[in-house]
Amino acid sequence: MNTPTEIDSLLQGFPVVVVQPVQWGEQDAFGHVNNTVYFRWYESSRIAYAQKVGLMELHQTERIGPILASVSTDYRRQITFPDTVHIGARVSRIGRASFSMEHKIFSRSQLALAAEGTSTLVVFNYKTNKPHAMPDAVRRAIENLEGRSLSSD
Repeated sequence: MNTPTEIDSLLQGFPVVVVQPVQWGEQDAFGHVNNTVYFRWYESSRIAYAQKVGLMELHQTERIGPILASVSTDYRRQITFPDTVHIGARVSRIGRASFSMEHKIFSRSQLALAAEGTSTLVVFNYKTNKPHAMPDAVRRAIENLEGRSLSSD
């Protein structure tokens, strides 16, 4: 049986999980979800994470927020319509002006890991177009959400 509780246990340690139905139009000519869609799903989980730790509000008020520096993925299984995916995000490292995230995508219909990846984000000042030091309040919010201290560069 593939209940949300089983998937929750697979995503244990990921404080942010976004659940999204697979859309018919996300499939390509080969009949599975196109590889680029996985990156959009990672993005959805990163934005949800940034909202929880105050980075999106900081961007609105001070024009300081995250910018993607790199992203990678390892595909484990094909996903097809219909399905629902659970996308987990967690921070694995906080540096002076950047942080690293881990992502996992689980297929509800397969009850299996479909992809896992990493991304690096830079705290960025959109007014000066330069990196900005990680605000202490955001660092604390991340560590509180993760339930642990994260080392810097």
